[in-house]
Amino acid sequence: MNKQELVDAIALAVGTTKSAAGETLDAFVAVVTQAVAEGDSVQLVGFGTFSAGHRAARTGRNPRTGESLQIAAAKTVKFTASKAFKDLVNS
Repeated sequence: MNKQELVDAIALAVGTTKSAAGETLDAFVAVVTQAVAEGDSVQLVGFGTFSAGHRAARTGRNPRTGESLQIAAAKTVKFTASKAFKDLVNS
C-alpha cells in the first residue's frame, strides 16, 4: 500500500474527503518525525512505538578491496510493534 492508497482508505473509513485525510496523515507523519528527532518516543497503544536508537561506531570492511574502515556512530529510528499487532499478524 502506498501513501495515496492509505489516504483513500482513511478517507473511506472515516467518511471524510481525501484531501482532509491527506492533510491529517501528513500532520501525523510530521509530528511523529519531529518527536523522534527530538529524542522522544511516540507510543500508540495497540499499534507500536516509534523511538530513536543509537548504533555504535564500528569497524567495517570495503567488500571490493577488503580494506578496513571506520563506520561512524549514528542515530537510528526504531519501530517496535505492540503485542496485539504482532498477534494479529501472526494469526
